[in-house]
Amino acid sequence: FKQKTAYEIGVRLVGSEMCIRDSSSTSFAGTLVINTDTSDAAPKEAFEYIIKKFEEENPDVTVKWNVFDHEGYKQSIRNFLNTDPPDVANWYAGNRMLPFVRAGLFEDVSDIWKDSGWVDGNLSENMEHAKKSMTIGGKQWGIPYTYYQWGVYYRKDLFTANGISVPKTWDDFVAACATLKAAGITPITIGSKYLWTTAGVFDYLNLRTNGYEFHMDLTLGKVPYTDPKVQAVFDKWDELVKPGYFLENHAALSWQEALTPMVNGEAAMYVMGNFAVAPLKEAGLRDSNLGFFQFPEITPGIPMAEEAPTDTVHIPSKAKNKTDAKRFLIFMSRADVQEEINKILGQLPINKNSSVKKGDPFLKAGLNMLNNAYAMAQFYDRDAPAQMASEGMKGFQEYMSNPDRRQKILERLEKVRPVSYTHLRAHETDSYLVCRLLLEK
Repeated sequence: FKQKTAYEIGVRLVGSEMCIRDSSSTSFAGTLVINTDTSDAAPKEAFEYIIKKFEEENPDVTVKWNVFDHEGYKQSIRNFLNTDPPDVANWYAGNRMLPFVRAGLFEDVSDIWKDSGWVDGNLSENMEHAKKSMTIGGKQWGIPYTYYQWGVYYRKDLFTANGISVPKTWDDFVAACATLKAAGITPITIGSKYLWTTAGVFDYLNLRTNGYEFHMDLTLGKVPYTDPKVQAVFDKWDELVKPGYFLENHAALSWQEALTPMVNGEAAMYVMGNFAVAPLKEAGLRDSNLGFFQFPEITPGIPMAEEAPTDTVHIPSKAKNKTDAKRFLIFMSRADVQEEINKILGQLPINKNSSVKKGDPFLKAGLNMLNNAYAMAQFYDRDAPAQMASEGMKGFQEYMSNPDRRQKILERLEKVRPVSYTHLRAHETDSYLVCRLLLEK
C-alpha cells in the first residue's frame, strides 16, 4: 500500500492508506481513520499486518492510517481527541486511559465485551484476566492487544550451585538472598540512575503485600503515603535493602549497565521486564543458565496481580464512523490476529486462545503467568500522574540508598500527593486540563 507524509496538529506523521468502505452513511462514510504512535519498526510492521488483513476481510471500508512518533503522539492525542478525532486511536490501559474517560473522550465499548456473536466469542471469558485494567466505573473503554510480563529473571546455574529452589513465598525469597549474599554473590542487581527500575520493585511489593485494589487506589491518590499499609510495603523492602541484598552503587548505573554483574555471575536476580532477555542473551547468557519466575507471594491469600504494561485501542467519543470502529476493535480482539501481531512485536497476546512463537521459554512462562493473573498493573509511572510518579520514583531511589530516611521520604511524598491530584479533581470537567495533568510525562 502507498506511503505518504503529512502534518497534523503541528506533528509530522507518516500515513498509509488502504481501501475498505462502510455501509453506514455519514459525511465520512466509507472511511475509517486510525491514529497510532507505532512509528518504531516492529510496531509499525504489526499495524501494517493488521490493516492489510482487516482490508482483506472487510472490502467495504477504506482505512486512513496516521502514524505519529511516540513522543509527539503523547502531546497530540489531547488535541486531536477534542478537535479532529479519528475513529480509532491506540493508547494504554489502567489509569493511563482514566483522564480520557473522565473527560468524555473515549467511547464506552462494554457491548463488545459482552457480545458473543463473533469469532472467539465473549471477551469476558477470553480476556477476563485483563478486564480490570480496561474497566472504569463498571464499564469497559477499549480493547487490549499486547503486553509483556515483569517478574524476576535469575541465573539458574547460581541457584543450582547454592542449593536454591525457585522461591514461591517471601520467606523463601529472603532466604535465597541470604544464601547468595553469604556466597559472595549480589542477590539482586538493579540500576536506578533513571529511577523507574525502583518503581518496578515498589509495585510488586505493594501488589503482593496489599493487593491490586489498594495499589490502584494509591496511584489514584486515594491513600496517603504515610498510611500503615504503605509502611508495611517498606517494612518488606527493608528486609532486602538493609542487609545489602541489592547491588551497591545502583544509583550510578542505568538498567542496561546493571545487566553486567548478572552476565558475569556476580549477581543472581533482576526484577525487570521481558525486554531484558534480548540484551542478556546478546551478552552471552542462554536458556540453560537464564530463567524467570513470578514475583513471590507476600501476604497469603492476596490474589496475584502482575505488572504488565498493556497497549490498547479505543474509539474516541466524537468519532464519525463508530460502526466500523467497533468492527475493527472486534477484529483486534481475535486470537488469530493477536497471535500474529505479537509474533512481530515479540510480546504477548492477551486473548487466551492465542499462542506464542515456539522455542521462547520466557514468552511461554509470561503467557502462562498473565493468563492466570488476577489483574494487571500498568507500572507506577503509568498508573500515577506525572508529578506524583516523578517524586515517587525519586523517593524510592533515595530510600534504597538511604533506608534510614524512609519516614522523611514518605512524609515528603504525602505533601506532593494533594498537589498532584486535587487540581485534577477541581478541574475534571475541563477535558484538556484533565489530560494535561495526568498525561504530561
